[in-house]
Amino acid sequence: MMKTRAVVQGVGHYLPERVIPNSWFENKLDTSDEWIRARTGIESRHFAAEGETVSELATKAASSALGAAGRAADDVDAVIVATSTPDLTFPSAATIVQAKLGMTRGYAFDVQAVCAGFVFGLSQANALIVSGQARRVLLIGAETFSSILDWSDRSTCVLFGDGAGAVLLEVAECEGSNRDRGILATDLHSDGRHRDILYVDGGVSTQEIGHLRMQGREVFRHAVEKLAGTAQASLDSLKITGADVDWLVPHQANLRIIKSTAQKLGLEMERVVLTVQEHGNTSAASIPLALSVGVERGQIQPGDLLLTEAIGGGLAWGSVILRW
Repeated sequence: MMKTRAVVQGVGHYLPERVIPNSWFENKLDTSDEWIRARTGIESRHFAAEGETVSELATKAASSALGAAGRAADDVDAVIVATSTPDLTFPSAATIVQAKLGMTRGYAFDVQAVCAGFVFGLSQANALIVSGQARRVLLIGAETFSSILDWSDRSTCVLFGDGAGAVLLEVAECEGSNRDRGILATDLHSDGRHRDILYVDGGVSTQEIGHLRMQGREVFRHAVEKLAGTAQASLDSLKITGADVDWLVPHQANLRIIKSTAQKLGLEMERVVLTVQEHGNTSAASIPLALSVGVERGQIQPGDLLLTEAIGGGLAWGSVILRW
């Protein structure tokens, strides 16, 4: 029985030019390169230049993905930007990207699920394509978290970086088995009762800019449990196990979380795409960045089965299984 799938046809990314090593923080905070590496695995990250916006990062990543797919902007039916740090309160970053790309048709909107934004965006893109509302969807994860960090809080400001990654998904008719290319399974969750362990203490209604606040131990505890749970749910829905997965492409938040989750799923670290060392936590941008870098490195090959998972403020979390 033939089935409609959303298949990735192109991937790309963009990182700001400014690279911030761990040593940059040593004269500003009671911290060290050794302390940061030991607790997070992070060695450096990129920060946007003054005035460099999310839509600019997103547009460059999107252009790269379109180029990889051999498509023009007007071949796209929908643009989705997953971000928590848009240029403006409104309009959406996606409509700004739509204009910057020179796209004169289709529609565009943002998804806000913090670090889980790209996973939620994959689910939305898949729904649009499978339902016939779009044939091609350009999905972008882009963040400038450096704009919301409290530089006096060493427990948070050393963790995050800026960047963008993008994928172009297209409709394809497949046989309807686990061997199909494209998105095969999605699993999404949220629980607003835990909003106080990871949030920004300001916003439009409060008329305050606000900074990121996090209860690190609680986030770690929830992350390992919930990431392993959602990943297992996606595996179970396809009646497969971690042994069938070629690559785990996780949200790049913290190396200890990634290792703990991989262990629970029975996956060796040799089958995990890691970029957290060079990028830090880029929130909704981290998975598409890792996908693009994984392809660039020659790790991810056509036909590989990928498992992605992420958790962010909300709490919001989820997973997607797709064949490249």
